[in-house]
Amino acid sequence: MSKIVLGLSGGVDSAVCARLLQRAGHEVLGLYLDIGDESARADAVSAAGFLNMELKILDVSEALERNVCAPFTAAYLRGETPNPCIMCNPAVKFKSLIECADECGAELIATGHYARAEKGALYKGRPANDQSYMLCRLTREQAMRLILPLGELEKTQTRALAEDFQLPLAHKGDSMEICFIPDRDYAGYIARRVALPGPGNFTFHDGIVGRHEGIHRWTVGQRIPGLYNERKLYVSRIVPERNEIELALWEELFKSRVRVRNMSWLIEPPERPLRGSVKVRHTKWECPECTVTPLSGGGAEIATDEPLRAPAPGQSAAIYQGERLIGGGYIVNL
Repeated sequence: MSKIVLGLSGGVDSAVCARLLQRAGHEVLGLYLDIGDESARADAVSAAGFLNMELKILDVSEALERNVCAPFTAAYLRGETPNPCIMCNPAVKFKSLIECADECGAELIATGHYARAEKGALYKGRPANDQSYMLCRLTREQAMRLILPLGELEKTQTRALAEDFQLPLAHKGDSMEICFIPDRDYAGYIARRVALPGPGNFTFHDGIVGRHEGIHRWTVGQRIPGLYNERKLYVSRIVPERNEIELALWEELFKSRVRVRNMSWLIEPPERPLRGSVKVRHTKWECPECTVTPLSGGGAEIATDEPLRAPAPGQSAAIYQGERLIGGGYIVNL
């Protein structure tokens, strides 16, 4: 029997993980990462009590602000579209789990992500709810100590297990997309934190075609309202230095070359080009084959066999070889 530190969120997934680990004979210690949500904290405490497991509560508000909230805000003002969960996982969530594991003498950590972890290698989960993309910037050390009890399951199976285990959280809804923005109004959240540049121009093929209310309200690939010469227009580029948003036709959004910075490799960092596939957003269907060429300074250039739809600066590009996740970096403007 081994001791495992589990990220216990107060949701169904992590509670089912705890019971599965206990049934496998492990001693499970829950770690709740507290950002001030009293309801979620109460659910975590309730789940730990029902499962008869020790629970530690760690205030990560300062770490979240430093590593996620502030960079999230700054990225939108640069015309980028960050994914806060991908930012949080290596810098806050998994870092905290490993520190807790080291303190209590546990070798392994666990979370309720729908992906597979096998001897330090990470793989895609079931297609219906694969979350491996969200783990693309973990460090190799973090992946080496990770187990993912839900890796072979679909969400419907997890909920069925919660019923079988008679968990008090069995009917709780899925977690919110951005935990630190409970009303999901990210534009309002940014506006409350910083001074914004205000309205600016929409441009299309170098001509002004309208006005926007702020670059932080838009992302690459997003359609703007109405039609232009009976055609739909989409955001193709955000230019913060001019407070402009460049628009394009649908067919102009597709790119066959993407550059990324700050690659985090889950394999030995390659010194020469390698073949794989790439995912640039959390979707079920876009993952074209590609060639990844490492660049000096920790970046990479990705050339895809089939064009990608609207790769957005600030989003993450996750690299796979077959089912295996091998790394990820942040997309930058070319």
